[in-house]
Amino acid sequence: MIEQQELIKNIVEGLQERKGHDITIVDLSENEYATTSAFVICSGTSKMQVDSIADSVRDYVREHGGVKPFNYDGYDNSEWIVIDYGTVYVHVFEQSQRERYNLEELWSDCKITKIEDIY
Repeated sequence: MIEQQELIKNIVEGLQERKGHDITIVDLSENEYATTSAFVICSGTSKMQVDSIADSVRDYVREHGGVKPFNYDGYDNSEWIVIDYGTVYVHVFEQSQRERYNLEELWSDCKITKIEDIY
């Protein structure tokens, strides 16, 4: 089984492959009410890019870590796609939806790490 830090590394690299931007990791491991240990959140500039980023994560994590998600949802409207890896949920937002739901603010009592855009 892949370690959580390796899983997160693969997720981030998958997001970066399709130019997901404003990548943020929210460490939920110390929060007793969280249903998972971490969120990895990023934004895309269009619905098409949100689809592409989510596909990239699923492909990259499978190829480099041998892990498939338990489930995923949101491809119907591609404004917010969530990918469930059990201990890590990946949230790929269209920018306006990310601002609307503002998960980082909701979980602001947790450790939040921002990843610098690479392009």
